[in-house]
Amino acid sequence: MAAPRTILYTGKGGVGKTSVAAATARRCAAAGLRTVVLSTDPAHSLSDALQQPLGPEPVAAGDLLWGQEVSAQDELERNWAGVQDWLGELLIARGVDRISAEELTVPPGMDELFSLLAIKRHHESGAFDVVIVDCAPTGETLRLLSFPDVARWWLDKVFPQQGRILDAARPFARAVLDVSLPGAEVFDDVQRLVRNLIAMNEILRDNEHVSVRLVMTPDRMVVDEARRTFTYLNLYGYLTDAVVVNRVFGAEVGEYFGAWRERQQDQLGAVRDAFAPVPVLQAPYFEEEVVGGAMLDRLGAALFDAGGTEPHALLHHQVSERLELRRDGATLRLDLPFAERGDLSLKRLGPELIVRVDGHKRTMLLPPALDDFAPTGAAFADGALVVTFERAPAEAGTDGA
Repeated sequence: MAAPRTILYTGKGGVGKTSVAAATARRCAAAGLRTVVLSTDPAHSLSDALQQPLGPEPVAAGDLLWGQEVSAQDELERNWAGVQDWLGELLIARGVDRISAEELTVPPGMDELFSLLAIKRHHESGAFDVVIVDCAPTGETLRLLSFPDVARWWLDKVFPQQGRILDAARPFARAVLDVSLPGAEVFDDVQRLVRNLIAMNEILRDNEHVSVRLVMTPDRMVVDEARRTFTYLNLYGYLTDAVVVNRVFGAEVGEYFGAWRERQQDQLGAVRDAFAPVPVLQAPYFEEEVVGGAMLDRLGAALFDAGGTEPHALLHHQVSERLELRRDGATLRLDLPFAERGDLSLKRLGPELIVRVDGHKRTMLLPPALDDFAPTGAAFADGALVVTFERAPAEAGTDGA
């Protein structure tokens, strides 16, 4: 069974991410592909965009098109009920009121993490050719799926020992700590979650079938957040195959919005520099709200017709930035396929690394892991720039009197 083409749309809240996801799904279905578009955003607006009531399971929303607003509560009950019951009773016994106890049993971000597991079920079902995901307004949850080695260590080393450890600890816990240790159902939930995280990690790192697309507006704060998300997605091995710049003023806006359009054009240039060689798709600021089939189809046409692009196609095939950390140094590889060997310069301004190769500029936000490292060299070969970093020497202390 072939894996479905899966596209995850993410971006800052309010940039039109849901509309872009819905427009992409409609075009995929119009191309004859069985398509489901699902929202994992706790504040669902997909049904508003499609103008179609949706539920926690896929609902027909057109020919070959289904929509779904994943219920975080259903996913929690399916995956976390044992942990919730045990931890909730523990908190209540310690004087926490029941409503607060229920809230505290679910760590922040866990509800969306469980919602993403719906992708796994669609992959296993074989019911769809294309899966479009309207993610919550951040890429942070994807980082929670980026630690398969740690998860496998827990499965291999910790869980086989849990029975003996708990049997030995229970009398001590009851007599001395006055707490009840978790039962088998709690560890079954945790073990199932770990296995699901490993499976989801493998699905999302399948760069032949799965990619992320970042949605933004041409505003500096929005672009900066998208750049940070782009850096993390790359460093954790997720493929970004396109960025979408939405709500761009056209030349027809006239003098009143002229200055705003000029600033947008400056930001569009910054986007091309920061995300190259990833393709940049662009959509205008429409004269009316993008909801319903007709407006969604206009948005889809604006995004994909200009370059003759198939919405389900893999628009870029390589993770553009790869970071390798060592104890005393680091190596960063940046894809610059359109540059040629020539003059090369590096400049670091705070968290930004500005790279120029033969007239081509690439600006990227360095992750906090490189705060204590300074660039020491660079080489350009085979369409990629390799930058080496070394840990900056610690400042010498001063002797007190």
